[in-house]
Amino acid sequence: MDKTEPFRREAVARINSQVESNDADKERARLEAEYGKVYNTDEVSAEFEIEGFMAPYIVCTSRRTKEKGTMEFQHNPRFYFNFRVA
Repeated sequence: MDKTEPFRREAVARINSQVESNDADKERARLEAEYGKVYNTDEVSAEFEIEGFMAPYIVCTSRRTKEKGTMEFQHNPRFYFNFRVA
């Protein structure tokens, strides 16, 4: 077990417990109200170079600004959100 696993497990549980709908449009609207810009898998791949992931986080670099940062993601429906510059 890596030393981040307990923290990441708590974050996965928190994120999954907040999902309100399996309807992608409704869930996207909920996430956007809380976090701002939200990406589905195609959108995040187009706008960011994904360098690695350890659920519920990814490390990514903006293709436009070249800023490196992290994002969170939820499993179902799959959305990426809360981009933070590292």
